[in-house]
Amino acid sequence: MTQQNISYQSSRLLLYCRSCCLFIMVLAATIIIGLLMLVAVLLPYSLQYKLASFWGTYVMFMTKAICGLSYQVSGLENITQDHNAIILCKHQSAWETIFLMAILPPSSILLKKSLLWIPFWGWAMATLKPIAIDRSSPKQALSQLLKQGAKRLQEGYWIVMFPEGTRMAPGEQGKFSASGSLLAQRTGYPIVPIAHNAGEFWPRNSFVKYPGVIQVKIGSVITVKDRKSKDINAEAEAWINNTMRKIGTTTHTL
Repeated sequence: MTQQNISYQSSRLLLYCRSCCLFIMVLAATIIIGLLMLVAVLLPYSLQYKLASFWGTYVMFMTKAICGLSYQVSGLENITQDHNAIILCKHQSAWETIFLMAILPPSSILLKKSLLWIPFWGWAMATLKPIAIDRSSPKQALSQLLKQGAKRLQEGYWIVMFPEGTRMAPGEQGKFSASGSLLAQRTGYPIVPIAHNAGEFWPRNSFVKYPGVIQVKIGSVITVKDRKSKDINAEAEAWINNTMRKIGTTTHTL
């Protein structure tokens, strides 16, 4: 039994009611904004991304208002409008994908091609210049990332990647892919690592959202000039893992 279940076993009905309300509000907004984004493909990309950013901000606001789940960020000064970079982020839940959409300048996310078939959300994501790969063909996926990633960076977009590839439960670590560091090494664009404990409150594969404060730590820029990709990757992985240990596991109280 998880910590959340132990802490909230006497308040499960309240948690489910709040989570259900949040689901309805987010679903409605996703349908409306998703349709608007399909129409907005005729407009400048900056306006398209503002719609996506608004959706992310809306979800963050409703999550706090309905479920009592907010977030605290440190290191936000490392995200600037002046210089784009490659984000390597810890992956624990769906929360961080939404959060990054809310706070980042125009960006392109690396994701599974199959996600673009999800009604409304996936259709809208398809308009945001994603790097959509087929994981069943690793060599082709890497080639696509390096080619499209370089193009997006040159166009001024940030690149968002989850190097573990899939969502990991709190306390778990996945194999850290070197594809992001290889993209950085080949293009010369720096890396910004991000650690957080969203999985403690918005668990993967769970309908229920728990109240609390998600801790988000944005690391300093990792320079890549004249460095090997494996050294770049090792630095990013070490920073994320060390920061995750500092964040630790949160005890929830209602």
